Amino acid sequence: MKKLLQINPVIRRSTSTGKIMREIGDLALKNGWESYIAYSKGRDGLPADCNSQLLPIGSRLSVALHGLWTRLTDRHGLASSLATRRFVRKIAQLKPDVVQIHNIHGYFLNYRILFDYLQKANIPVIWTVHDCWLFTGHCYHYSIAHCDKWRQSSGGCHNCAQKRAFPSSWFVDASHRNYRDKSQIFNSLGDKLTLVTVSHWMKGEMKSSFLKDCRYQVIHNGIDINIFSPKDDTSLRQKYALGDKKIILGLASIWSREKGLDDFIQLSSMLAEDEKIVLVGVPETLAQRLPQGILAIARTESQEELAQFYSAATAFVNPTYQDNYPTVNLEAIACGTPLVTYRTGGSTEALGENCGEIVAQGDVQGLLQAVRRIEAKGRSFYKEHCRAHALAHFSKEDCYANYFRLYAQICQ
Repeated sequence: MKKLLQINPVIRRSTSTGKIMREIGDLALKNGWESYIAYSKGRDGLPADCNSQLLPIGSRLSVALHGLWTRLTDRHGLASSLATRRFVRKIAQLKPDVVQIHNIHGYFLNYRILFDYLQKANIPVIWTVHDCWLFTGHCYHYSIAHCDKWRQSSGGCHNCAQKRAFPSSWFVDASHRNYRDKSQIFNSLGDKLTLVTVSHWMKGEMKSSFLKDCRYQVIHNGIDINIFSPKDDTSLRQKYALGDKKIILGLASIWSREKGLDDFIQLSSMLAEDEKIVLVGVPETLAQRLPQGILAIARTESQEELAQFYSAATAFVNPTYQDNYPTVNLEAIACGTPLVTYRTGGSTEALGENCGEIVAQGDVQGLLQAVRRIEAKGRSFYKEHCRAHALAHFSKEDCYANYFRLYAQICQ
């Protein structure tokens, strides 16, 4: 029986990468594989509801020390030496047929130790690229900073404009050294490494990076189209006293300027009486600072309730300034709700015909105009188009089956 080992700092279903990793693991089990998931114990404890076998890495103390090391040295991903050596010994005992990395940044692994072992072990490695950290000298995304230093033609990262952004460094700028080290280490696997980008946009970007000569494949993320399907929103509207309001929905795991929070605040001052912005995933401290025109909902672990929110919305608005291939876009469309998004990264790749509109980045007035056009046609006009597009393109079984075709190729 073949063995799949996946690696990611978080395993929680409320995180997109955690949910994706679990779903690939579940599909591996259905395909007769053994499925193992390695994650940061210091961040996610010991969850009991995962079907894959778990390999927890490190502790709260090791995560805290890695965070401190990062802030003092700007050498994120090069601490946690003891935790990584222990993990490498587990890999050696397990002898997986495929190692699939999602993220290794997150204060829990030492990438030099891990890749040194993977090179010697000659194990096929797939790296599913969810953000930009692996090919920059510091940041996990550069769009908001309009930075191109990471491109090979620009000479590589230096004088990082986002030194204080995740993974934050207080004093030192080691971006050029990090860039040089990552280039050497991540290219060390040669043809044993396959990079899977979850959007065509990301593949295009990475072809300008120091990983331009790697083998690439685009595999879009999928979702559970049975859970994320049109729902009755009557009880939800009653619960939050929404009545017959036209709901403009936004959702994020962490609300920030990059996710369009400031744009929603600006938009809230432009609405009519029968329109209401509902933001999901808002912590209480932030909710207290939002205008009265915005209904703030705390993060929910219930996918069923999320589907009700999507189904209640006239439009799902995603004014993101940096994104790869947002899962929330897929979920909204699968619930029959049209998407309005900025022309940002791979955020537009989920759209099909009559599934929503694209707006120029930063054009809040354009967001409102797009929502009003959707209101004029009515949600019912878009519902069947959105659902048909989701059935054809978003099924997690269909999307993640591409990984098993890839596993078969690289295991030959």
